[in-house]
Amino acid sequence: MSQHDPVPADLTEPGGLASAEAARRLARDGPNELPAERVRRFWPVLREVLREPMLLLLVAAGTLYLMLGEPADALMLLGFVFVVIGITVVQERRTERALSALRQLSSPRALVLRDGVPRRIPGREVVEGDVVIVAEGDRVPADALLRRASQLAVDESLLTGESVPVAKRPSLDASRMDQPGGDGLPSLFSGSLVTSGHGVCEVLRTGTRTEVGRIGTAIQSITSETTPLQAETRRIVRRLAAVGGVACAIVVVVYALTRGGDWLAWKQGGLAGIAMAMAILPEEFPVVLTVFLALGAWRISRSHVLTRRMPAIETLGAATVLCVDKTGTLTLNQMSVTALEPAEGGAEGPPLSAALSTASRELLRLAALASRADPVDPMDRAAHEAAATAGLDLPGLGARCVREYPLTPEFPATTYAWRLEGREAVLLASKGAPEAIGRLCRLPDAEAAALLVRVDALAARGWRVLAVAQLEVSPAACPAHPLDLVFHLAGLVAFADPLRPEVPATVAQCHEAGIRVAMITGDYPATARQIAAQAGIRDPSRVLTGQQLEQVPDAELVECIRGTHVFARMAPQQKLRLVRALKEAGEVVAMTGDGVNDGPALKAAHIGIAMGGRGTDVARECASLVLLNDDFPSIVAAIRLGRRIYDNIRKAIAFILAVHVPIAGLSMIPVFFPSWPLLLLPVHIVFLELIIDPACSLVFEAEAEEEDVMRRPPRGRSERLFSRATVLVALLQGLSVLVACSAIVVLASRAHSPDEARAMSFAALVLSIIVVILINRSWSRSTMSMLREPNRALWWVVGGTAVFLGLALFTPAGRAVFSFAALDAGDLGLSLLAGLACLAWFELLKRSRWWRFRINGGRAR
Repeated sequence: MSQHDPVPADLTEPGGLASAEAARRLARDGPNELPAERVRRFWPVLREVLREPMLLLLVAAGTLYLMLGEPADALMLLGFVFVVIGITVVQERRTERALSALRQLSSPRALVLRDGVPRRIPGREVVEGDVVIVAEGDRVPADALLRRASQLAVDESLLTGESVPVAKRPSLDASRMDQPGGDGLPSLFSGSLVTSGHGVCEVLRTGTRTEVGRIGTAIQSITSETTPLQAETRRIVRRLAAVGGVACAIVVVVYALTRGGDWLAWKQGGLAGIAMAMAILPEEFPVVLTVFLALGAWRISRSHVLTRRMPAIETLGAATVLCVDKTGTLTLNQMSVTALEPAEGGAEGPPLSAALSTASRELLRLAALASRADPVDPMDRAAHEAAATAGLDLPGLGARCVREYPLTPEFPATTYAWRLEGREAVLLASKGAPEAIGRLCRLPDAEAAALLVRVDALAARGWRVLAVAQLEVSPAACPAHPLDLVFHLAGLVAFADPLRPEVPATVAQCHEAGIRVAMITGDYPATARQIAAQAGIRDPSRVLTGQQLEQVPDAELVECIRGTHVFARMAPQQKLRLVRALKEAGEVVAMTGDGVNDGPALKAAHIGIAMGGRGTDVARECASLVLLNDDFPSIVAAIRLGRRIYDNIRKAIAFILAVHVPIAGLSMIPVFFPSWPLLLLPVHIVFLELIIDPACSLVFEAEAEEEDVMRRPPRGRSERLFSRATVLVALLQGLSVLVACSAIVVLASRAHSPDEARAMSFAALVLSIIVVILINRSWSRSTMSMLREPNRALWWVVGGTAVFLGLALFTPAGRAVFSFAALDAGDLGLSLLAGLACLAWFELLKRSRWWRFRINGGRAR
């Protein structure tokens, strides 16, 4: 069998493996995957956690209590270390489970024969003996021997380092694998990329027994990518940790000197200094980003969008242009033959009648013969289904096909050579773009123009139009390329692919959100124009073709595309040029693609979105997101979720900044006023951290999106998470709480003991933190309206805080641990009033237009 033999239609004769046998082999050999990442045990987690500055400060405070002869306080503080470690482990496991689920979703898929039926399964379920069908753009799922092939070439640079693809020759006799890099050999290796052609192979080795698996056994862990936002927050935490260390030393010295400098003063100063350092350090930032991004990716996956690169989540909310394909994204990708126009006249449809004319039957027969015998392309399938419905006999289909001329960017048409039964002649059937078929038939200018007029009339109805041509030659006259011969035009075939019903509403939603929708298709301009009009894309009459794009100089391209939303007859390299031009124009570009050649454009876009259903492995690997169901509304759902995630991260960051201001203030102010008692000791800081940590990483992460999340423009690319508005509001909230708590201390110091003043200020601080949580759930809606919005994590945090605060205030053991005195109802009422009143101004600010303008990055809604 020669290298150019096509994949026969009777491939399914062997039937592949039975499902039961495949399951038995999967249980015997294990999944077809590289060694899984080892689950980190307790001690490595402990070592990592203890490197955090906050935990070091807790250990230092506990040690200091032991040195001062206060074992109860020391044991309680050190006990909190284990509590924090437990919280960290739970959060890490939760994050790892989300990431593990995403890795499972991103597992490469394989098309195998099971029980005689082609099935698309995860690559990890491929077993020894499986019959696998591979095609251009696929990754080979396991080490296998090629049994049938058509023009198959494979890139084995993953194993050899050589980027030049090697041709593969099928063999029915080979029984063992060769070395990678062999040209003309039947061996296919796991992870290699099919660059052209298609074929059928038999799996010999899976999992760690493959060539790439042997390499993978040495790799037991994958280093997670650190996003720019994570790097920025870690730098801030390190700098504030340094500031906290300096402040700690200053507090120790100042407190001791202002209290007489005896041992008790140094003891109290040491505790005050440690509390001060703990109060300044916002160690929650890295936790927030890790949890929000990981769980955000998991939430997006529930909308059938897989996140392959975490930074894409940060970018989603800033997308200004959404470049989408037509077929399968805006439309249902359910092609059907809707009209036939033979070259000699007598157009039929729609709808097509049951009894076709002789000319229409021959045109439909040629269209089916110009399609793959095992169709994957929707129009190939539609041609075969229409031919079967018409009861057409297709002699020689499959086993009689002697040569295939695949579609190329230079000649967008497919041609198949068929040996006719009982005759020596070979029938060449070609189907493709009308311009290409016109060149193939060498039509005179007048006839070519007339053909395009007929195409325009069909395309204006939103149909995809292909031309069909044929030629009979002797076997010896089969050309190296179809253009070497002159074909005869058979006619035009129109295909209908209905628009998805939900697309117009989704496009309108994008426009309301300030996102420009651009349709990029390889289809005919008139078809693109009609579909764009049905979808509601702006200015559909203005269409720019790939050929016109090539004629525009780079200096003028940005201006040329500024008001264009429909791009037709676009080749992959033209998509890349378009993406670069949009980026140069200052747009944040989200781009969809499915083919091998779409890879560069997907990689160049800020957010590359690969089609998970019909997309190739190459497209998925180049993309940031994978659209699992090829559904356009899923993209918009991902953008909505991306905006929600960014909003919630901003709320959590503002909350962290806000609560650290009063904690730091109440830790430092008593140092400079000898008459004031120490208000916050390390044990108090730990209690507050047990509120702050779950609040910022659970409550705000679970918060639903704002009502106007898709009614406002995208955030600017230069907009920072730590924006002036965010930091200013956080500081004002924190200062308000600090003022209220300080006022409580001043009032309490006149008629109450130091322990009573400490208890009142602490109660006011805890209640204020709960209020800060409540008001920051939304920066546009009132707190009272938000109380009606469900958020389970919120009520767990609030309820748990109320219980522990009650234990600290109302039980003798709690008061002893926290150095509190008993409070009466009036004292508690005063603390509650201070906690509620200190942030009333923010509720009024939410209603102002100025505030809505500021939180939107200085852009009008």
